[in-house]
Amino acid sequence: MLLTYLRIFFGPLIFIIAVFFKMYFISLVIFVMCSFSDFLDGYLARKFNKESSLGKLLDPIADKILLCSTILSIILITNDYFIGLMGTLILIREFWVSGLREYTALNNIQGASDVSYLAKIKTTLQFIAIGSYLFSFSYGLSLGIFISSFILFLSLLVSLKTGMTYTENVLKSK
Repeated sequence: MLLTYLRIFFGPLIFIIAVFFKMYFISLVIFVMCSFSDFLDGYLARKFNKESSLGKLLDPIADKILLCSTILSIILITNDYFIGLMGTLILIREFWVSGLREYTALNNIQGASDVSYLAKIKTTLQFIAIGSYLFSFSYGLSLGIFISSFILFLSLLVSLKTGMTYTENVLKSK
């Protein structure tokens, strides 16, 4: 649970450090630690059978806070409309799927919105793109920003695919 709380705290802190202070490398280091803590948190909870209802609720919220904070910071830093569009669509998908999960929980629909392997790939691509942007900002790498945008675009495609799959699963379960 502590790792989850740290991600909730550090998401907005990354935004502040990157956007207001332009300390991209420090933002990258914090982001990498948060990304690793996301993996470690789930791994340790499963390994030691310490999964809790509160943890299951807060973990995706912590992920959304980290993702929203960093995507919004990248949009503001780049001031690029295409990156802004991709980031907006990714965030809309995240909120949509959260709503679907809330709906399935309220209606006792089992399995329709369980995290898929493809969704884990989506998260990995998003985290790679964000880390790549922060690295590229740190060193002023134009090619790195282009590559980061390509990776973000790939994550957008996977995001839309998984969002549609979750939607179809929920609609079939009604």
